[in-house]
Amino acid sequence: MTTPEDGKAKGPSMIVTLAVVAVLSLVAAGGGWMMGGLLAPTAEAVQTAAREGATGHGETAEAEGAGAEGEPADAIIDLAAITTNLAYPAENWIRLEVSLLFDGAGDEAMARVIQEDMLAYLRTVSLQQIEGPRGFQHLREDLSERASLRSEGRVTDLLFKTFVIE
Repeated sequence: MTTPEDGKAKGPSMIVTLAVVAVLSLVAAGGGWMMGGLLAPTAEAVQTAAREGATGHGETAEAEGAGAEGEPADAIIDLAAITTNLAYPAENWIRLEVSLLFDGAGDEAMARVIQEDMLAYLRTVSLQQIEGPRGFQHLREDLSERASLRSEGRVTDLLFKTFVIE
């Protein structure tokens, strides 16, 4: 057995260690509370934004409804669900439900052509290409670009409702 008199220094006591951990925990909790207060919006700010959004949305809808020169509002066309197998591995299936946002009046015939183009494209995609958030973003960009090119710029956005890979 060794004793403190043998020349070896005794480490800090358990009480000192627990006190240091407790103080650091309190400092961390206080810092988190302070940052939360700075970053999180207050209830008043949320209510004000909701009120402004509600009135602003109504005015915008009226303005877009007929347009300044009688132009129709932007149209959203829901496509039927697209279900197909992937190129690799062929046993994996993908199911998409998307909507197309047209600039001006919607075109059902154009929407069907875009849907067929999306189906053909999805059959060439491998699972590795669409894995993770970055892969999903690339897929979304590719499909949006194809829809825009196919419609000669009339489709302004692609809205995903469901995206399932099995």
